[in-house]
Amino acid sequence: MTLMPGSGEIRAEASSAFLHQDEQRHPYLYSVLLQDDQIQTAITGSKRSGFLRFRFTRGGPSWITVRSNGRPGEGSLKVDLKHHLLTGNNPAHRLYAGAGKPAGFSGYFVVQFDHAFSVADPTSGQATAPQETLLFDLKPGEAVLAKVGTSFTSTEEAQKNLDAEIPGWDFDSTVQHARDAWTRALSSIRISGNSPDRVIFYTALYHSMLLPRIFSDVSGTYPQFAGGQQIERAVNYTYFCDFSLWDTFRALHPLFTIIQPKLDGEMVRSLIEMGHQGGFLPIYPAWNSYTSEMIGDHATAVIADAYVKGISGFDIHQAYQLMRKNAMETPADLALYIDGRGRRALESYLKLGYIPLEDPVDNSFHRNEQVSRTLEYAYDDFLVGEVAQSLGIQTDADLFHHRALNYRNVIDPAVGFARGRHADGSWSSPFDPNGKYSYITEATPFQYTFFVPQDIPGLIAWLGGTNSFTHKLDVFFQGGHYDHGNEPSHQIAYLYDFAGSAWKTQEHVHHVMTTNYADRPDGLAGNDDAGQISAWYVMSALGFYQVTPGVPIYQIGTPHFDNTTIAFDGGKAFNVHARGAEAGAFYIHSATLNGKPLHRPYLTHAEIVTGGELIFEMSRTRNPAWPSP
Repeated sequence: MTLMPGSGEIRAEASSAFLHQDEQRHPYLYSVLLQDDQIQTAITGSKRSGFLRFRFTRGGPSWITVRSNGRPGEGSLKVDLKHHLLTGNNPAHRLYAGAGKPAGFSGYFVVQFDHAFSVADPTSGQATAPQETLLFDLKPGEAVLAKVGTSFTSTEEAQKNLDAEIPGWDFDSTVQHARDAWTRALSSIRISGNSPDRVIFYTALYHSMLLPRIFSDVSGTYPQFAGGQQIERAVNYTYFCDFSLWDTFRALHPLFTIIQPKLDGEMVRSLIEMGHQGGFLPIYPAWNSYTSEMIGDHATAVIADAYVKGISGFDIHQAYQLMRKNAMETPADLALYIDGRGRRALESYLKLGYIPLEDPVDNSFHRNEQVSRTLEYAYDDFLVGEVAQSLGIQTDADLFHHRALNYRNVIDPAVGFARGRHADGSWSSPFDPNGKYSYITEATPFQYTFFVPQDIPGLIAWLGGTNSFTHKLDVFFQGGHYDHGNEPSHQIAYLYDFAGSAWKTQEHVHHVMTTNYADRPDGLAGNDDAGQISAWYVMSALGFYQVTPGVPIYQIGTPHFDNTTIAFDGGKAFNVHARGAEAGAFYIHSATLNGKPLHRPYLTHAEIVTGGELIFEMSRTRNPAWPSP
């Protein structure tokens, strides 16, 4: 649904020029002067509702066009002149995977005005139409206010959401409420000082909080997952959807476990509810539906990571049964599999311990990608095994921990790289570790060779030992093979920590932070992917990063600011001090945690969230002796 104001004669194609210099852009307010008719517009909002103000400089005959964004013949719009109200809905359609396919639900809305209006070319009072132009007669400088309530359930719920979140007509007060909410959220991490990179940091923190999206109403109602017609109700929690799990399991959700654990728990519960309603945990849930987008089974990673960190609000026993089902079963009904339920090519994976090149992985948005799928399934299997172990299900723990070693089936020790493999066990050729192959997802074999987060010591041994592994990392970075614009590279700089060369982790993490992020429109290295690239920066700038979500350990990189505070509920805080970091010192010479020397390149989750003080002595020269054995 869109609103577009104008003055004077109604234009068939409502639009206006504007200048970027006239914009105000804040998390809580956007404002711009529309040049064609000199109308000052502003928008603010709350979780499910919006508030717009149109100040008509010229006055006189004025208008606002309200358009349903549905496809021709699909969207509806109903006018209620008596109550200065419009209601409508837009049937949602998919983008990307299944583009154009109905999503199985609609976006419902109500638009309430503070002024009476008439309609251009009025139809009968109860008629529906995809667009209406509302007419006003205004004084010069007079403002028209419009409040918008939204819902994925019904127009009635949209009205309830609006009444609950923006009950009055005080625009400035709503702006202040939105500002206060964002201030609280962004103040979860406080960066002191005057470093210009604070802008980059807080922009990244803001971006990390935009998805997943709230899907339930104030009352808790939402449409059942996967196209069900039933209306569900989230009781005492908020239901979320649109999880870009292949991206966000890496840094976004680990960040939430630190700064917004309650919210992360609600997201985990949402994933579990999707599994209950649809029968399988989703691989990549979008539009409140299953999809076959991307690879892996990383709802498992998000759930396991929250669980091992003590985050509550969900039933781990129910979650485990769903995690295990995803790892063991393919839907018997082919139509359900095609719709996105279950791991792709699981039959091949279970039979051989890897997905061979002979399996084209049909019924996937991305076909093939056999090697990358194998590596990611092995990681997910490890997490299923970890949860089974914690629940005392030893037989399952042994099974899945054994399956976690399947990475060895697609990393050829003879050449030292991940590589395509045939069903008879032979390796694909010709082979170039930096080549582009259909068996690798959005990366190269060189990059994916380093995706074994569940067994990095084992990977080091598989690739010939510490010296060989370190040399391989050196060749990787010196050859320019790192690609921060896509996720398969994101953990690689931190792997030096595991090979006794923490100073190289510091060097490369600092380089990535300072060359791949900037305060300008093209300031990111690639698609932010639902906040993952931004979350990488937030975590790395704090000085640590979780290489293995599901294991509550954070590898130390290099802090980017002199003084950082992570604030927790109850007044606790975790302070990171690194004098000289803002001036360009990125090598760590020594560290203390709560007054005691820190001789290891990692922190535990408990050490962070219980509060304390981490002090780094920084230098411009490397110190291979830190951390000491």
